[in-house]
Amino acid sequence: MTEFIMAFLGVLWGGISEIFLGIFKGIYDMFNFPTYYSTFMKYSADWSAGNWVVAILIVLVVVIILVAILWLVVWGITRIAGKLKTRVVNQDLVDEIHNLKRQIIKLNQEKDRILGMKVTGMGNDGLLADEAVEGEKKEDAVEQKESRFYKLTEVDQIYASGQGPTHEYDDNFTLEQLCDRIRNYAANNPERPWRKLYYEIKIIRLFIASMATSRLIILQGISGTGKTSLPECLGHFFNNETTIASVQPSWRDRTEIFGYFNEFTKRFNETEVLKKMYEATYNNDIYITVLDEMNIARVEYYFAEMLSILEMPSRAQWVIDLVPSGWPSDPVHVEKGRFRLPENMWYVGTANNDDSTFAISDKVYDRGMPININSKAAAFDAPLTENFPVNYHTLEALFAKAQEEHKVSDENLKKFEEMDDYVIAHFRLAFGNRIVKQLREFVPVYVACGGTEIDGLDYVLCNKILRKFESLNLGFIRDEIDAYIQYLSDNFGEENMTECKEYLARLKKLF
Repeated sequence: MTEFIMAFLGVLWGGISEIFLGIFKGIYDMFNFPTYYSTFMKYSADWSAGNWVVAILIVLVVVIILVAILWLVVWGITRIAGKLKTRVVNQDLVDEIHNLKRQIIKLNQEKDRILGMKVTGMGNDGLLADEAVEGEKKEDAVEQKESRFYKLTEVDQIYASGQGPTHEYDDNFTLEQLCDRIRNYAANNPERPWRKLYYEIKIIRLFIASMATSRLIILQGISGTGKTSLPECLGHFFNNETTIASVQPSWRDRTEIFGYFNEFTKRFNETEVLKKMYEATYNNDIYITVLDEMNIARVEYYFAEMLSILEMPSRAQWVIDLVPSGWPSDPVHVEKGRFRLPENMWYVGTANNDDSTFAISDKVYDRGMPININSKAAAFDAPLTENFPVNYHTLEALFAKAQEEHKVSDENLKKFEEMDDYVIAHFRLAFGNRIVKQLREFVPVYVACGGTEIDGLDYVLCNKILRKFESLNLGFIRDEIDAYIQYLSDNFGEENMTECKEYLARLKKLF
């Protein structure tokens, strides 16, 4: 039986031995350089020049193959060694983590033991927990007593102490007199005699009439024509300094206008704009806030909520949520975290149209009143004019009176309705109810300021409707422009609607 086992296993062992012997024999034969040499010398005796070239190439190929085999062997051994080393290092890290966990468990046990000794020494198992809860309650009570709106609370304190500014208003004036007085004040006033600003009377009339139509006014045009200076001057004229907020390219949401609540400090970081809004709720002055370079960021991002709120038909709906809930220490006019926007504040955006700015969207243009200031007015002799504080209730009463006394004529309203059909048919654009409403509010006030009804219609048509032509493919409507200019002349007269005609002529020159 022993002989059988040895014979039987000898077959297996012999096969395995042959494999290893064959592998080692093959490696030995590949690197048997004496045999290569003897073979080379045996056949090279009668070679020609061409044979030598071929033989040398073959020798080089063999050398390259052998070197490649050696490199692969070394590379494989290195990789295997690296993996083994990584496993050893990883195992060391695992062991270290286990040790750290064991130490943490021991430390927690020690902490629990010490706390148990303290509680036992006090004789009250729940004393520590009660003290912790009581401490949190005291901390919350302190926060509730301290106002989280520092700037707004400061305004409350000023007016509560009777130190708030008070003005004596003069109610005896007309809108036309107001426009003339503003223009003269800008050109010659005792507050800033070194700075003389000259504006055409039409620009002042457009601004005041726009105030009757929308809380958002957009002053646009080339740089250096006094777009920011006009609302700043109006603030001095009304004896209530204008707030200027310089828009930054990073503005993306409402926090840039109002501020934000810091959950870490439990304070609301108010902006100067919000502070002025809050101050406006305490008096009847006229407040103007300038969004300087408003289109250096996307207006519909940071001003979207304001556009929606100011569009509400009832001013009781002009409410924003500053914080989710109210505190007893919140400012007087912030109820349950909500603040009602003041009715006596207007927002003026200045816009430059160049490569560094964004295009203002139709949503913004439709809700605001754009005024183009593309040139400086000629200097003129203006009498020295004092500032003129105006009660905003008086101003709005004059607006309402003008809208009642100078209603747009039925004839012109009918022409506008017919023009709506014309524009739809030829340009695929429509006026919309909002623009008709603005027309009824703007034109009467513009007439009361000293303008004419036809010029007011010209302004609204050009800046609220024809402006939309820029979004069309002008190449396809180019042939329609001449016909539309003729349509305006036939319906309103050759000498009228000059702003619309000049604008259409400029569009045509682009192609």
